[in-house]
Amino acid sequence: MDQQSRKVLEGGEMRIKYDNEADVLIFIIRDEPPVDAIEEPGGVIVSYGEDNQPVSVEFLNASARKLVRPDEFSVTLQTKNVAVI
Repeated sequence: MDQQSRKVLEGGEMRIKYDNEADVLIFIIRDEPPVDAIEEPGGVIVSYGEDNQPVSVEFLNASARKLVRPDEFSVTLQTKNVAVI
């Protein structure tokens, strides 16, 4: 892993959110406003910050993909330390 990627992961605060109304599962990697986004095939949107590093990843139609069960799942998780593998 290069130094820039390591810097994005170390010491950050990652959040996971599920928007029940929009049926979107969102991984917020860095608390930074996105300046660009790319929709990947299959309804995955990756948003990037000014430094061209990812700030969030969104999964559209999360319940249809069986990533969540909206009748049983509604959570926001926060972690202070993200492991670098």
